[in-house]
Amino acid sequence: MAARKIENPCAIIAPLQSRNRRNMLNELCVKVWGKVALVREVKERATFGGFIAAVRPHVLEPDYLYLVLRSPYMQARMRVTASQTTNIANISLGGMRPIPTPIPPKEEQSRFVAKVDELMALCDTLEAQQQARRELQNKLRQSTLQAVASAASPHELQTTWTRLADNFRRLFHAPEDVFAFKGLILDLAMSGELLNIEHRHAATGADLLDAIATRRIEWSRESVEQEQKEALSMLKKLRTQQVAIPDATLPEHWAWASLLQVSQAVVDCHNKTAPYVSEGIHLIRTTDIRNGRMDLSRTRKISEETYAYWARRMPPKGGDIFFTREAPMGEAAIVPDGERVCLGQRSMLIRLFPDLFSNRFLLYVIQSPSFQTRMIEAAIGMTVKHLRVGGVEDLVVPVPPKAEQDRIVAIVDGLFRMCNHYADQLSREQRIATNLAASAVSSLTGIAIDQEEEPMKAPQTELVAPLRLGAAPDIKAQAPLATILARHHGEMSAKDLWQRFGGEIDTFYAQLKTEVAHGWVLEPAPAEVREKPADAVSA
Repeated sequence: MAARKIENPCAIIAPLQSRNRRNMLNELCVKVWGKVALVREVKERATFGGFIAAVRPHVLEPDYLYLVLRSPYMQARMRVTASQTTNIANISLGGMRPIPTPIPPKEEQSRFVAKVDELMALCDTLEAQQQARRELQNKLRQSTLQAVASAASPHELQTTWTRLADNFRRLFHAPEDVFAFKGLILDLAMSGELLNIEHRHAATGADLLDAIATRRIEWSRESVEQEQKEALSMLKKLRTQQVAIPDATLPEHWAWASLLQVSQAVVDCHNKTAPYVSEGIHLIRTTDIRNGRMDLSRTRKISEETYAYWARRMPPKGGDIFFTREAPMGEAAIVPDGERVCLGQRSMLIRLFPDLFSNRFLLYVIQSPSFQTRMIEAAIGMTVKHLRVGGVEDLVVPVPPKAEQDRIVAIVDGLFRMCNHYADQLSREQRIATNLAASAVSSLTGIAIDQEEEPMKAPQTELVAPLRLGAAPDIKAQAPLATILARHHGEMSAKDLWQRFGGEIDTFYAQLKTEVAHGWVLEPAPAEVREKPADAVSA
């Protein structure tokens, strides 16, 4: 159909599944889900594409109707009319027509527009002030964290730490700000900086490694059948293993050691896809291990027969650590007591002598940014970074005496509880502020804004926007997205990164913009939309 020139200089574009394409002149453009733009002048012939439609006002000023369409009142009602006749949810023009629209006298419409413009200017000023405050807060927080991390003596560490604790709520604005702080805590813990002199034990890390080696030899003599094969295999690997010691400084009585050296056994998975059943034993895939936890709520299940074969080398037991070496790389979780689980593909089992080495301490080591950095350096692969079995066995960890391991775990647990407490407070304050703003608008306008809307039917499409790690940020920099990317072989989809980030989508995009500006995250390529597989939609 040929484009038709629009003679009337005032028109509105409504969000619907468009069937025609027309010229636009002095029109309002409403995209899918009610995004609005006022087109004041088009000097050349122009058309608009699908999912955009024109609505031409006769008794309303275009500027006034522009404000009405952008209002929460109208946006909420447009969403109620949403349907999904195609793979993309849409708003039909027929569904929009019955929506009641407030129509004041024409002379008042201009006054409304002028008043809104005045108030919006005040909002812009407030937003600029908040942004300046946020930037200052970020710099102050980074400076404070750097002071803690670079403390040269126990007294200086105590002083800077007290300053941080006393001003925690001033330094942290949003829950995601706490993410980098937790990383700093872990790195301080793994370098021995969180221990006071009185907490340091008379034993040494070297003594502990000798005790583990002795226990491993005893295990090889006392075990039988498959378990003895694993024990003898461990001893053979240890005789030829060469450990690269990091440059990082540890307390004098600590030691560096490989995962192989501190473990009773390190066992790879059976690298084939297991046959699933509806009910049975949990098969732990890499997607079931996130942020130090093993999620058993959505696992695949396998039969007893499959379990007997897949776990034949070393059946997992409570207290073992599962470690992912690919897709994503570097996640770890402890097997819960009393649960029967099986190692999935691209994962490894780490079993410790529990009376000699703490699995909680080792889990914190794996989660620390310093360990994740060493792991990424050891990874291989041009497109998808991953670790070979030997690469996992060669990863080095700090080895303090067992008593100090337990003390460090207790300290980190306490600090993380404080972080979670403040993060919850920040989340609660944000919700209260949002509700207060909505209540104020309702009181002033008489229009109630629903904070909880009915969930819309999800489109059967997904956004595929790969994000890649750029220049590595300083460990003290406030770069939670770059830190997550670094922990997952430097590349993730935008959706996965957002889910790992854990904040609201607007906060995520604001943080992404900041980190792209610093070069920590590369400028993302244009996104593409693809249709989801049928099983993903049904899930």
